[in-house]
Amino acid sequence: MSKAIVQNDFQFPKQKGHYVGKVRDVYNIDDQYLVMVVSDRISAFDVVLPEGVPYKGQVLNQIAEKFLDATSDIVPNWKIATPDPMVTVGHMCEPFKVEMVIRGYLTGHAWREYKSGKRTLCGIPLPEGMVENQKFEKPIITPTTKADVGHDEDISREEILAQGLVSKEDYEMLEKYTHELFQRGTEMAAEKGLILVDTKYEFGKKDGKIYLIDEIHTPDSSRYFYTEGYQERLEKGEAQKQLSKEFVRQWLIENGFQGKEGQQVPEMTEEYVNSVSDRYIELFEQITGDKFQKAEGDNIAARIEENVNDYLTSL
Repeated sequence: MSKAIVQNDFQFPKQKGHYVGKVRDVYNIDDQYLVMVVSDRISAFDVVLPEGVPYKGQVLNQIAEKFLDATSDIVPNWKIATPDPMVTVGHMCEPFKVEMVIRGYLTGHAWREYKSGKRTLCGIPLPEGMVENQKFEKPIITPTTKADVGHDEDISREEILAQGLVSKEDYEMLEKYTHELFQRGTEMAAEKGLILVDTKYEFGKKDGKIYLIDEIHTPDSSRYFYTEGYQERLEKGEAQKQLSKEFVRQWLIENGFQGKEGQQVPEMTEEYVNSVSDRYIELFEQITGDKFQKAEGDNIAARIEENVNDYLTSL
């Protein structure tokens, strides 16, 4: 587990601040740029788990890089460069206070809500008689509030507008971008034998323009099923073969942890952590069609620092 980087505290040129998220460490460079270091931390149920996962940060950063480049014709995004396999440098934007979650299938959180008897999610009515992992007639947007600490909360379009979290004009654009991005991601996944089940997008504003920010279509922000066997498993009521972080959540649930007060995270053995690493690499290769190249270096932090410093001097 020594290959995982879970903590860092860099001091980059013109650095004005440092924000530590659940997985990402974000450095403010002169109030103009952000250096986002994607660590090997892993979170589930909004809790950061005690062990890092080797190569997870590289996987997430490089998948996000690919999809940001592949969708820049739909909406401008924050990315300027990726000077290190675990780092993206981009525009500093003012984030919207909501995350745009879009779902093509009834699974995960949506299924747990549906199974409990709820027939409305974020103000959207859900039909009776659906089964787990069934495809919606058309994708639905189920936004959440964006929490720095603790749990994100479901919120409806009407509540977002009533609370003034986003203007009506901007929110309509966020919905438009969300549907178009999901459609593009769905098409790209289908080419690789995958179904993009659900995902979330984050947006921000800079100089009056909306940008897509943060990650996109990674296994931390998205859920994928394998196309092959999907219908057969659905008809038999069997679990879908999937590539996402849901397998980590399921493992935690089976071991008595759902992020609730008083619950303890089960022991993450080296064998289990390495199996999670293998799943992340599998998704990278499946969704990109590229062979994963493990970034070299015994001292990952030193490599990152050198690569980022070299890049920042060129800005």
